[in-house]
Amino acid sequence: MSALDSTINEHFAGLAVRKDLTKAIKGNAIVPTYVLEYLLGQHCATDDPDSITAGVERVRQILARHFVHRNEAELIKSTIKEKGRHKIIDKLTVELNDKEGYYQAKFTNLGLKGVPVDVDYIKAHPKLLVGGIWCIVDMIYEVPEDPKACPWHVDQLKPIQVSKFDFEQFIEARKKFATEEWMGLLLQTIGFNPEKFSRRETLLQLTRLVAYCERNYNLMELGPKGTGKSHIYSEFSPHGILISGGEITAAKLFVNNASGKIGLVGYWDSICFDEFAGKDKKVNKDLVDIMKNYMAQKTFSRGIESLGAEASMVFMGNTKKSVGYMMKYSNIFEPLPDKYIDSAFLDRIHAYLPGWEVSPIANDLFTNGYGLIVDYFAEILRHLRSQDFSHLYDENFSIESDITTRDRDGVRKTFGGLMKILYPHQECSDEEMEEILSFAMECRKRVKDHIIRIDETFEPKAFDFVKRAGGAVQVVKTAEEIDNPAFVGREPSSARQGADEEDEDQRVMEPDIAGSDAGNSESAATAQSGPSFGESTEKLIEGGEGPFVEFKSTLRVNLHTDKKDDKIEHSVLKTIAGFLNTRGGVLLIGVQDDGTPLGLESDQFANEDKLALHLQNLINDRIGEEHAPHIIPKFESHDGKRVLRVECSPGHEPAFVITGKFEPFYIRSGHATNELSPRKITPYLRRQFPDAQ
Repeated sequence: MSALDSTINEHFAGLAVRKDLTKAIKGNAIVPTYVLEYLLGQHCATDDPDSITAGVERVRQILARHFVHRNEAELIKSTIKEKGRHKIIDKLTVELNDKEGYYQAKFTNLGLKGVPVDVDYIKAHPKLLVGGIWCIVDMIYEVPEDPKACPWHVDQLKPIQVSKFDFEQFIEARKKFATEEWMGLLLQTIGFNPEKFSRRETLLQLTRLVAYCERNYNLMELGPKGTGKSHIYSEFSPHGILISGGEITAAKLFVNNASGKIGLVGYWDSICFDEFAGKDKKVNKDLVDIMKNYMAQKTFSRGIESLGAEASMVFMGNTKKSVGYMMKYSNIFEPLPDKYIDSAFLDRIHAYLPGWEVSPIANDLFTNGYGLIVDYFAEILRHLRSQDFSHLYDENFSIESDITTRDRDGVRKTFGGLMKILYPHQECSDEEMEEILSFAMECRKRVKDHIIRIDETFEPKAFDFVKRAGGAVQVVKTAEEIDNPAFVGREPSSARQGADEEDEDQRVMEPDIAGSDAGNSESAATAQSGPSFGESTEKLIEGGEGPFVEFKSTLRVNLHTDKKDDKIEHSVLKTIAGFLNTRGGVLLIGVQDDGTPLGLESDQFANEDKLALHLQNLINDRIGEEHAPHIIPKFESHDGKRVLRVECSPGHEPAFVITGKFEPFYIRSGHATNELSPRKITPYLRRQFPDAQ
């Protein structure tokens, strides 16, 4: 047992479990972590090996006998009928049968509907009405005299959550841990191995918990797939709810004006919108307006009545572009549905967590050590919601910059939440407090830096602070700002360059408008410099798609249909021709649009030689073998995946793509490949290929 595990068991005896046990007993059960750890906490909260072994076996038996697997629902129903009574573990959702005047339950896994539930359970546990909760239920089966009546009855119902805890005991136990040890305990409580995380990576993970301990906290995290963004909001606490798909109605979220029924914000501490990003999402503008009001005022309307709520909102989504690409060409809100790219909505986000910095989930990140039972820690976080730590820096630090009230609110909420999680006993050094303040300011600055790219009415603001006891002003910068200094500001630097490139392309395509010396500016010279074939594939992917780089997931297979598709092949040839006809470039096949390596297996070739031969035949047949010397394919490995790198240098003569009876002509314009209209082809060829005339 490690020194940290010994300290945890010494000061949290009976409140900690070995985290690998949860994974070991879960199997294929679709059940949240807090449900399993509730059971483990009753039988395995010890460091005695024999007791743990016996406890695990007991938990396995409980799950085998009482947890309802969907594919065994009929067997469980038969058991209840034959025995007359049986205890089950399932998720219950209750609704009012307004015609009959009673409440009825729906059992998620058991598949039963319309089961009567006593009103006292609804009064004690109102979350049954909104989203449902996991419960241990004593079920009874009795054949009723009335054939229309339900034979199933709920005799006893107990939500799976801690019934009581001693907060003062928790605070006293916290005092026994150094900061590094406490961070390790928190990571192990989440399920991670602290040895695999830097201090900054730890802060990123812990910020996800702020929504549970800070009222009305608005957090956004966009990043690559597979970083565990939704885990905390679906598995960790009985007080949070995860809404998949990112699509929801105002009636479900706030209030149903027809019935007057309060929505999710009235019952849950944290509401996470998973898969929030995506241009194809259907978004109701009225919902956006209601959310803006709630996120700012903490209220919503029910008719003429204004109601308050405390639910925090978390917006999670996947990015399709690298952070380098977004810094250069757009903004970090680019993946959101268009109706949410609204400066008023975004300005209500207290913190933007850089999901691209979070490590992808891998087996070696998980811990075998001890952590707090998650439903116990969830109750601690809920208790902390009623406390205010946001002011704790005022005595030692002063924010010097002229940031707005909303900026300050965002900083204070993130700072206060992290202080509750890390220093609930309110004891820390100036350096530790400065670390949290600086991180909180960075998370809010990230929001502001990119709002100004969307809305010119917002002014750039400096985020800095100073120690009241004296010292230099500390200027806060985001990590991506430090890594990409050339692309900081209201308008991305490369967007300005991109505009110059588009102007240059327009001059080239329409020489009758521009003079022959139009390309002599410095920006135009930079734009015409062409691709750097010396750049590694890793660097090209990190920089994202651009004028000289394009990604294609496959060469010939449509991933949506898993079938060969001529349109996919045409898209590849179109890009190659565009590079040949302009200033060259690199095509990476086996890489998704967002830069994620996909590999080459999806194209269903027997080996790489056959793939290369297929590409060569396509080029010879449809572009022309005379262009082959300007096209160099190379197979490379990246992040464990094989990709095909196709380097295209500028051609000496025009390249057309044979498509049935037509031969369209393509060029690169910015970071897109466009077909040139017949009217523009001749003047373009005169300028681009003067020796071919």
